[in-house]
Amino acid sequence: MAELITVELIYPLPTEQELITIKVKTGCQVKQAIVASGILDKYPDIDLAKNKVGIFSKVCKLNETLREGDRIEIYRPLIADPKEARKKKASLQKEKINKN
Repeated sequence: MAELITVELIYPLPTEQELITIKVKTGCQVKQAIVASGILDKYPDIDLAKNKVGIFSKVCKLNETLREGDRIEIYRPLIADPKEARKKKASLQKEKINKN
């Protein structure tokens, strides 16, 4: 019989965080744990072909092998490009300074 390990899965939403703790077999991969957690049924907007995933804030592949205590994170797509947002903010600040 395969040994079980405990892992967490987190899916952050704008207003809340979904946190699921599950037991999986040793050697389980990230994708297998995500499917086993049932989160894909609860949040059909998660598309593993598009959403990036990570373990403890480090992006990883779906075939990464899990270890005891790992925390799988499913990242939502960015609404705005961070570079563009910084440029826009800097431009607005520059305009504000020039008006004064």
